[in-house]
Amino acid sequence: MSRVGKMPIALPTGAEATISAENITVKGPLGALTQSLNGLVKIENNNGTLMFSPANDSREANAMSGTVRALVNNMVNGVTKGFEKKLSLVGVGYRAQAQGDKLNLSLGFSHPVVHQMPAGVKCETPSQTEIVVKGVDKQKVGQTAAEIRAYRSPEPYKGKGVRYVDEVVTLKETKKK
Repeated sequence: MSRVGKMPIALPTGAEATISAENITVKGPLGALTQSLNGLVKIENNNGTLMFSPANDSREANAMSGTVRALVNNMVNGVTKGFEKKLSLVGVGYRAQAQGDKLNLSLGFSHPVVHQMPAGVKCETPSQTEIVVKGVDKQKVGQTAAEIRAYRSPEPYKGKGVRYVDEVVTLKETKKK
């Protein structure tokens, strides 16, 4: 059995899980998330502890038990603590400004870039060169941060662009004559 799939998930106080035949719903103080289930995985709720096991002895069921366990664990963490990704803008004149559910970016183009935030994802700009993307769904938060970074990814010679706060950009040496 999958090592990840063997580990139980303890539901913290304030979070509750509802298991039906085709999906699982986790509700918490920050919101609710739903994940469709695969028939290869059995989930049991024992007094606030979720246990995952493969439905049969196939290799696919074993792999899916670990995958479903990881997805449900991310759902539990999302509805209780939430997820966030931090981005920084490096470059002269690069600015960001959050306005409601839109993010206005000034990235050196001849036009401003306006990014529409998806439902369930919020964006904050503590300073003009910092962006914080927050939400309960880890996949949506990561995808939104990746889309914002893709507008102007860090270039390898000066390091200008949008980068994650913990990202290390290795700079290349310029061409010599």
